[in-house]
Amino acid sequence: MSTDTPGIDPLEALRAPRDPACDVFLTGPVFLDIIFTGLDSAPVRGTESWARGMGSSPGGVANMATALARLGLRTALAAAFGDDHYGEYCWDALEQGEGIDLSMSHTVPGWHSPVTVSMAYEGERTMVSHGHEAPAPAPVAGTGSRAGTAGASGTSTGASAPVFPQCPPRARAAVASLTPGRSEPWVATAARAGALVFGDVGWDETGRWDLDALPDLAHCEAFLPNAEEAMRYTRTDCPRAAAHALAERVPLAVVTLGAEGAYAVDGRTGTAAAVPAIEVEALDPTGAGDVFVAGFVTGTLADWPLADRLAFAGLTAALSVQEFGGSLSAPGWAEIAAWWQLIRTCDRQDPAALERYAFLDDLLPATARAWPLRRAVPTIGFRQ
Repeated sequence: MSTDTPGIDPLEALRAPRDPACDVFLTGPVFLDIIFTGLDSAPVRGTESWARGMGSSPGGVANMATALARLGLRTALAAAFGDDHYGEYCWDALEQGEGIDLSMSHTVPGWHSPVTVSMAYEGERTMVSHGHEAPAPAPVAGTGSRAGTAGASGTSTGASAPVFPQCPPRARAAVASLTPGRSEPWVATAARAGALVFGDVGWDETGRWDLDALPDLAHCEAFLPNAEEAMRYTRTDCPRAAAHALAERVPLAVVTLGAEGAYAVDGRTGTAAAVPAIEVEALDPTGAGDVFVAGFVTGTLADWPLADRLAFAGLTAALSVQEFGGSLSAPGWAEIAAWWQLIRTCDRQDPAALERYAFLDDLLPATARAWPLRRAVPTIGFRQ
């Protein structure tokens, strides 16, 4: 859990009595991530490599859920958890450690948790994963439950909570992972209920790169591919041109540019914004893209200007790569405040670059703890 995070609610001024109880809903697989850092190079066949650092944390969709919760958003996650020790650790870390609502999640008896081993070196990472698709829960209403207290499907048999995926919770926003050739009915349901849907996407293994093969894109408020994905989907050779082309399909097109930052276009107004990346010494890039999305969702729900949203998303992603793991590395407001206090006291700072983050003054406390902050113990077995 993030250390001594101030109780900042970025949506406090916008909240009303009839608003949804949930700010952001998301669903997907939760992995146990085991991360090795401090490798000088990729492992070589037939040899043994020793890493200078190692950590473990919930991964997969847990990366984004944790990042959202640490930024003060009321986050609900629907996911399957294994009934092994890995699943128990991930559940406890998310529910008790991060305050994430798991009432639509369930434990699957006899199913083991998916696992990813990530090796970070030279600013990149190589991953090896193992897992099996979780069986769908039986269509009964219930609240999230742990092994030993659930019915045969892994969910409790009460009748107080809606069923997922047939009935996603009412929320301000939802994050959907778009897959070519596949539609998730819950996305359309969430959008019809008023949720702003933020779509991310992975590499198109079919090689078609056809936007029409992403049916749920039609329900998205924002689409956030990386530069390579954006150019392939739009048949352009420039990330900025790709963003403008995507803005003809979605209200907000956001293209991440890696070390060059990010570029976004508001298709409704034609407004465009570009923000450079923050230079940091990266320890582990796992989950940085998820943290970026969480930062952008936060700024969008808070109704910040487009450039401020991009800057904030890039900042949170940059802070995350300096720590272990995709979820436990996600910064909270304490880390953001400490960074802002530190960066303004450094010599030879570019005044224009500092001005880009001046909007933080209205969000952060006047004083902050000294940088760096220890965020969490990134391993199984120690109590935080």
